[in-house]
Amino acid sequence: MDYKSLLNEEQYNAVVCTDGPVLVSAGAGSGKTRLLTYRIAYLITECGVPAHKILAITFTNKAAGEMKDRIGKVAQNGDMVTVCTFHSFCARMLRTYASFIEGYKENFTIFSDTDTAKIFKELFKKYNIDDETTKCNYKHNLSVIKNDNMSIDEFVKIYSYDKDIEIFKQFYLDYENELKKNNAMDFDDLLINFYKLISTNAQILESIQNKFTHFSVDEFQDTNKLQYDIVKLLASKTRNILIVGDEDQSIYGWRGANIENIFNFTRDFPEAKVFKLEQNYRSSKKILERANTIIKNNKNRLDKVLYTENDDGADVTYYQAMTETDEADFVVRNIIQMHNQGVPYHEMAILMRVNALSRSFEEKLLAYNIPHIMYNGFKFFERQEIKNVLAYLTAIVNPDDNVSFARIINFPKRGIGDTSIEKLNEIAIKNRCSLKDVVMNYEMEVLPKALRDKLKDFKSLLCKMEENINTMGMFDFFKFILEESGILNAFDLDNEQEYERYLNINSLSNSVREFEENNQGATIVDYLESVTLSSAMDTDDGKGVVIATVHGSKGLEFDTVFVVGCEEKIFPISRDDADDIEEERRLMYVAITRAKKDLFLTSSMSRFMYGKRENSAKSRFLYELDLVQKRQINTGFSAYNNQNKFTKYGDNMNTLQSNNLNKTFNYTFGKDTVEKKAVDFSKIKLGAKVTHPKFGDGEITEVTPNSSNHCVKIKFEGVGEKMLSLDYAPIEFKD
Repeated sequence: MDYKSLLNEEQYNAVVCTDGPVLVSAGAGSGKTRLLTYRIAYLITECGVPAHKILAITFTNKAAGEMKDRIGKVAQNGDMVTVCTFHSFCARMLRTYASFIEGYKENFTIFSDTDTAKIFKELFKKYNIDDETTKCNYKHNLSVIKNDNMSIDEFVKIYSYDKDIEIFKQFYLDYENELKKNNAMDFDDLLINFYKLISTNAQILESIQNKFTHFSVDEFQDTNKLQYDIVKLLASKTRNILIVGDEDQSIYGWRGANIENIFNFTRDFPEAKVFKLEQNYRSSKKILERANTIIKNNKNRLDKVLYTENDDGADVTYYQAMTETDEADFVVRNIIQMHNQGVPYHEMAILMRVNALSRSFEEKLLAYNIPHIMYNGFKFFERQEIKNVLAYLTAIVNPDDNVSFARIINFPKRGIGDTSIEKLNEIAIKNRCSLKDVVMNYEMEVLPKALRDKLKDFKSLLCKMEENINTMGMFDFFKFILEESGILNAFDLDNEQEYERYLNINSLSNSVREFEENNQGATIVDYLESVTLSSAMDTDDGKGVVIATVHGSKGLEFDTVFVVGCEEKIFPISRDDADDIEEERRLMYVAITRAKKDLFLTSSMSRFMYGKRENSAKSRFLYELDLVQKRQINTGFSAYNNQNKFTKYGDNMNTLQSNNLNKTFNYTFGKDTVEKKAVDFSKIKLGAKVTHPKFGDGEITEVTPNSSNHCVKIKFEGVGEKMLSLDYAPIEFKD
């Protein structure tokens, strides 16, 4: 095999460097999988290394399967190479050696998250822990101890100032004992127990080192401390190890990934050869120029600059919308234009820092009948916290809906567990009444006193809801529920996942507000019907526009990418620590480098957040990308400058008044003009009957004057009123 002709010069040099440790810093789209595949093939075909002596570690089962398939195609006996994830490798080894770990046998069970949740539930009950934040902290700390490869005593020493640390220590020991009692390990245990095994038993370590003589690790920037310690021990004998990673794409610090591992590798293996893959095969020159421009602001990285032999490509586009609705409108109309120019829907992606932004894009894509999929996530109205909040509305308008009532009775947590709910259900069935009827008569002696006490406040909330539902507007009533129930206070805003759920509920609040404003006289029943019908219509065939978080998009690529919500407190998300900001910047770098041909970045001048409309500051990253210029105008907005300080700037925001926020704004979009759909102007009038492939029949209720895109408001049965452009929407007039 002519490896030199199959690889570029730097890839080839890394492939043929087979003796001793090698570090490859592989830029985005630089062909790292190709390098890994051919290096293993080279070891087998040119160096005579037996395939079964090679261990290749990846981060996902999918990546492992793809690499094993590639190796099998280019090297004889390539299917004998062990290609697997960290966890599967450790599990495999423990099946042989688990009996050497006190309390375990080789036939141990691997507990899933569902299994461990049952243990946590019993222990929280034992220790009288009801607070959700405390529960999250206990679970998180338990995982940190294992993944940072420390003992419980080391952890206690670090946090000795915490008055409850001894309680947590006993909780931890009880959890571990419960696992051993069941001869079970959780996912973290697979790593920590394997490390304990090879670090304390030299004979077993040597046996495994004799079994595998050559190692490679992909996505090394995503390894945590424990994974690095395992790799370091395994390779300590032959030192024949290749690590491939990109410190510029290290975006999982929140789940334990340690970017320092790349730099620690050269410290622990000082003889390591270092190669930089800087030729990008994915993106255009102009996209790479922006990627290089922003990532150079990070200090904690190896110095590399991506280049490509691809075309210059189109200019990167930045658009500042007036509102989030305008932002979604801009993106979707550009998607229509790109599709008309021949770009398949599945080659376009809308990327966002937090999935709470997805709602307006999902709704707009549905309105224009554009197929779309949520990648690695639930569509907006399918998310658990959204269903839970909507259940409050359903339960108040339909008291007989026991399913919705069961959702809200312990959301947010009121200490009313599954056993209590089952008891209430039994009473409801026996008395042929609803769950709500039982709660409203909670004083009945048949209920335990502790449960009666917990139901008292919940009944009070229900009574307040019944008093206000007919006197408040829809949006005001929705805000009342959020405030009185304590839902918004139930989330730990310092936890990123909890913060995203909190933002999702804020986005739902905006959905209620928009529906009320666009549908005068509509009721909560109308809104719930609209949500249900729209969700039912929202189907895909797996080939639509991709909506994803930036985290979820890593490893993917698209012809056209829209990076939305480029505002302070969103992208970057609210963070103060310099290391956190560097990770946010790496996220932006990852988002940019997903694009092959066209890249759009958008922000909104204002966004509906926390129950009200707030002005938004452009993301500091837009300035670092040289997409916007800094201006010194004192209008009360904060922006980031190159001196890492906040300064005042504005963009004529005094023109943004509350009375024009819902106005349809006309603008020029896209890079080239395309022929718009032919519109019969004579038919655009109030009362005109139309039909939509998803929403069904409707009637024009408003025509926007002087609209270059012929924007009209149409009332559809069941889903309410929608503002659409007749130039682009799949609307047909009925005779």
